[in-house]
Amino acid sequence: MTSITGLLTATDRDAFLTGLAEDGPVRPGTYVDGTPIWLVTGYPESVTVLTDPRFSSDVTKQAKIDLAAAAGLPADVAPYLMHTLGVYDPPDHTRLRRLVSREFTARRIEHLRPRIQEIAGELLSGLPVEFDLIERFAYPLPIQVICELLGVPAADRDTWRAWAADLGAPDLDRIASGARGLVGYMRGLIAAKRAAPAGDLLSGLVRVQEDDGDRLSDEELISMSISILVAGHETTVGLISQSAWLLLTRSLELGAVPEAVEEFLRYGGPAEIAVMRYTLEPVEIGGVTIPEGEAVQVVYAAANRDPRRFDRPDRLDLRRQDNGHLGFGHGIHYCLGAALARAETQIALTALLDRFPALELAVPAGEIGWQPGFKRALTSLPVRT
Repeated sequence: MTSITGLLTATDRDAFLTGLAEDGPVRPGTYVDGTPIWLVTGYPESVTVLTDPRFSSDVTKQAKIDLAAAAGLPADVAPYLMHTLGVYDPPDHTRLRRLVSREFTARRIEHLRPRIQEIAGELLSGLPVEFDLIERFAYPLPIQVICELLGVPAADRDTWRAWAADLGAPDLDRIASGARGLVGYMRGLIAAKRAAPAGDLLSGLVRVQEDDGDRLSDEELISMSISILVAGHETTVGLISQSAWLLLTRSLELGAVPEAVEEFLRYGGPAEIAVMRYTLEPVEIGGVTIPEGEAVQVVYAAANRDPRRFDRPDRLDLRRQDNGHLGFGHGIHYCLGAALARAETQIALTALLDRFPALELAVPAGEIGWQPGFKRALTSLPVRT
């Protein structure tokens, strides 16, 4: 029986995902703690799981898997880290998404474009001939953007970045420390915004909470804010760095940037698995019947290489037109920050290659590895201008 744990430590992630897909689109597997789950790797089957109301996102509707315990989160802060938009079903999800979307709008993101371009230019100025593209560009760009968007003071960025890093550590004590640090910090920042509101997103979310009608609870406000802060930079760091990695190792021309970014998301996007789903009744899918109350794990990265959906799926085609990838999910839980991640990546790649048209790897490609974990993330990306 295949364990999803293999994705945490795979030195060749593509080979591991190919092996998953070869075993069929839906089959039994195990989670990191050994709990039995169902793995879904086929594209149409994944879309079904992500859209069919017989699959719930609410972990409380099953009793077999304790995600908070498996993640090492202490009980006092677990609700703030686990109760994100991705783990609610309608009507709760509908209410929360509507409230958050009042402030996290496409118009707000579009107005950010000039500032993103300005930050990218500043980061690319004065770089040495050789540098780590992740540390000097792909990481600081989305951090600065999401902090300015949300309203996190510049002086606090290194502190919360350390807490966020602790959440992904193998040490349970570090995970607990990072979780408590983030929750305490966000509680204090929200209080500061309530006392002195500004034009940032967090001040807007506080205003939403204080509306006379429907509102965000304190727990929901803290949870949504942490989710936006952490997820709002992690995905984009991975997307920028992996897009650059693919360009440099495949000797490709960027061409039409929006189309290229969509293909990077399909071929090697950072989000490789979905939030867990749970069957509310027996469901027949992919030729098998999943009983009621079972945990179901969609593997985005495998579904995005399904030959039933994509022509020559293992080929990186930056001009691919029919590209309904699952890089940002699908259905009602489609990533709230997708427009921001797209804008940042499009601007970052354009600015990088305009500034350094002869950019190349500074080490052999084989020396660059992947970080362990469920997200596709390079350890480093040394480049030479």
